[in-house]
Amino acid sequence: MADNKQNAEVMVSEVHKKIRAAFEAFDYESNNTVDVREIGTIIYSLGCFPSRADLHDFIAEVEEDHSGYIHMDKFLPAMTKVLLDHKFPPIPEDILLQAFEVLDKEKKGYLELEELTKYMTMEGEPFTQEEMDEMLTALADREKNVIYYRDLLSQLTIDTGM
Repeated sequence: MADNKQNAEVMVSEVHKKIRAAFEAFDYESNNTVDVREIGTIIYSLGCFPSRADLHDFIAEVEEDHSGYIHMDKFLPAMTKVLLDHKFPPIPEDILLQAFEVLDKEKKGYLELEELTKYMTMEGEPFTQEEMDEMLTALADREKNVIYYRDLLSQLTIDTGM
């Protein structure tokens, strides 16, 4: 039994390290707080992909009095529970690939930026313009004005092996 307890403590310690590192990357003033608008990015970087509603609920749980800021003391235990309970899992890569292939009717292996933007901002759970700009800045081939979705899959699916 002692081994199981020790393993659990090591696992929690590792999870805490990952969470702290992700949080601190956005703690620009080094005061253990981040802007509430960064929380989605922090959570995604930890391999979790909540719906907008789930993200909204999570923020409501950890935000300090609607101040627009989230403190590490509130974020750490809430995010630890999310990771240990495997809440907000990523979508499997093969499912994402199928989705992109449906959009790529001509089987070119890429989508034009305008076309992808239309799908991502008008269908399903739409991306905001800011989210779209961030994704395209990071992943688009600006010379050809396209996005190669197979390259995108590795960015959207994260190895969560803990």
